[in-house]
Amino acid sequence: MSESRCPFHGSTTTPNLGTQNKDWWPNHLNLDILRQHDTKSNPLSEVDYRKSVKSLDLESVKKDLKFVMTDSKDWWPADYGHYGPFFIRMTWHAAGTYRTGDGRGGAATGAQRFAPLNSWPDNGNLDKARRLLWPVKQKYGNALSWADLLVLAGNVAIEDMGGPNHGTALGRHDIWHSEKDIYWGAEDEWLGDNRYGDTRQDLENPLAAVQMGLIYVNPQGPNENPDPALSAQDVRETFKRMAMNDSETVALTAGGHTFGKAHGASSEDYKGTEPEGADIGEQGFGWTSSYKSGKGVDAITSGIEGPWTTNPIQWDMDYLRLLFKYEWECKKSPAGAWQWHPINCDEEDMVPQVDGSNEKVLPMMTTADMSMKVDPEYNKICKYFIENPDAFGEAFAKAWFKLLHRDMGPKSNYIAGDYKDVNYIWQDPIVPTQQMSSEKEAAVRAAIAKTDLTHLALIETAWASASTFRQSDNRGGANGARIRLEPQINWAVNKPNQLQSILAVLESIAKDLEVSVADTIVIGGAVGIEMASGVTVKVTTGRGDATQENTDKESFNLLKPKACGFRNYTEKEFSISTEEIMLDKAQLLGLNPVELTVLVGGLRSMGVSHSGEGIWTEGKLDNSWFKTLLSMDVKWEKTSYNGYVAKDRLTNEKIRTASRTDLVFGSNSELRAIVEVYASDDNKDKFVQDFIAAWNKVINADRFDLL
Repeated sequence: MSESRCPFHGSTTTPNLGTQNKDWWPNHLNLDILRQHDTKSNPLSEVDYRKSVKSLDLESVKKDLKFVMTDSKDWWPADYGHYGPFFIRMTWHAAGTYRTGDGRGGAATGAQRFAPLNSWPDNGNLDKARRLLWPVKQKYGNALSWADLLVLAGNVAIEDMGGPNHGTALGRHDIWHSEKDIYWGAEDEWLGDNRYGDTRQDLENPLAAVQMGLIYVNPQGPNENPDPALSAQDVRETFKRMAMNDSETVALTAGGHTFGKAHGASSEDYKGTEPEGADIGEQGFGWTSSYKSGKGVDAITSGIEGPWTTNPIQWDMDYLRLLFKYEWECKKSPAGAWQWHPINCDEEDMVPQVDGSNEKVLPMMTTADMSMKVDPEYNKICKYFIENPDAFGEAFAKAWFKLLHRDMGPKSNYIAGDYKDVNYIWQDPIVPTQQMSSEKEAAVRAAIAKTDLTHLALIETAWASASTFRQSDNRGGANGARIRLEPQINWAVNKPNQLQSILAVLESIAKDLEVSVADTIVIGGAVGIEMASGVTVKVTTGRGDATQENTDKESFNLLKPKACGFRNYTEKEFSISTEEIMLDKAQLLGLNPVELTVLVGGLRSMGVSHSGEGIWTEGKLDNSWFKTLLSMDVKWEKTSYNGYVAKDRLTNEKIRTASRTDLVFGSNSELRAIVEVYASDDNKDKFVQDFIAAWNKVINADRFDLL
């Protein structure tokens, strides 16, 4: 009998989906990342979560969570009678995917519910933690997102076990399908590590984890080599890429491992398939173990077995105390994983078994834990914390809060919660201001118009200021006018010499009229577009100015574009095409394919091109750039890594030049279809209006106060 097939797609429900476009044309520019998370996937598109979460009775939620902590279930019993350590691990792993390289990952979307994260080896058995939370989610429904709940549960667990905590800010929106646009590595097998250059520090950007499917580092050591000194290199590099310094790294490691245990009761051969690969009858569960009961004392997760401290459900100094009290020896766990045990452990430091029996077991440390003692800098910080327990508690609370909230961006995204209301430099603070009156805005516009600044200078400056924004972690953007500060003022892509002279004029206007430089730059961009189009461009004011003191130069330098298709800029040759880099940037800006197309076409038509390529028109905002792109009077020839020249088909005369990021709009069939719309005579006015709308979307992308 023939196999059943879907009547709509002609494919079976087996992994063999037949030949797809990507199979025929693997280098085809895939625009799908610009179509992520549209309203068609969201069953709550009509719900205003920012409003809903404000109505949440947070104390009731916390009370319910504390009940769940000790309501042990037979289907997945709580270690030591308390789920707190389990929830802390879930929260840590939800937030710990964040990386500074592109701002992606983190806890802000509830992505741990979906592949690949829900099936990473490092997230083994966290499917059970989320199922334990379902009654709470079900009760509070639309007023509590999964993203907020995954964070809140870990914080309530710390609080319930006596740990220091700075609370939880709420306001994270859920996503509703996998984020296929996030690059987690090129390896095609779990725990592969084909992501290094010559050294352990030469980790491929923007990755942070050392192996495919891990949150941070391999706890057994690099590639299961139990060398604490080598492990320290991995730990330092990975945590650095998560915006953590040495002190924060030690505080998080020692504080987090104060709670709970690792699970490796027997060989990982008994561990079942991950959730995404499990049988349909598992209903989203994974890692169903065939070893004895498969749970409690018989659970297999990481393969490492044992608790870190003498009382794994109580905040104390035991992690650091035990680490430095004993000499440790390296042994294999029952699952065959490398781990460390204290030599001649005192009876008082033995740990009760997880099932509440009278059996006592040895505490353990991973190789990554041992690096805290072996590495000279980590060792120094550990000893300071041992001598200053209060400082250790405060350091952990601050680092933990940063871990959970870094990807939310500025505090204006903190909608509700019980968080400690303090300011940190990693929140990118900005001096607040008020929206301008219409009279004041008119005065700024008039003052700009009287200067000698060209429309191109004004547009380039405003775009350079705003286009640093990335929706992945809500950093960058025009608010704050950090383009006038280090490091952005000296980025090559911003034409530093020209930029400084332009900013001097705009800053003088801002000072004279007592308005923010940030608003003046944005108004300047609008005036420039009006000069190029004759169409009024509305501006939303109310931006403040950042200070150099409140700008983390190293952190902001990660926002620097090494290539920018919007401005035809590349600083070197890359292993991937410049149009792919442009697509990645467009996704970080929150653009769809239409917005990407009108922005590049509009910027080019007004003369924006760092390289000078792609300038074919007279500096007006109109659809002539698209018309020229579609002309069949020329043929294009490659001249360099990113360059092309157009020659007259009859005379072979050189007519114009372009970059790959120009020509992709005529080459890619989906983008060309959009270009054809705007190149049509009856859509020339639509193009101008759509460009202005897309422009303002980017300009206002970081105005979370307007939501």
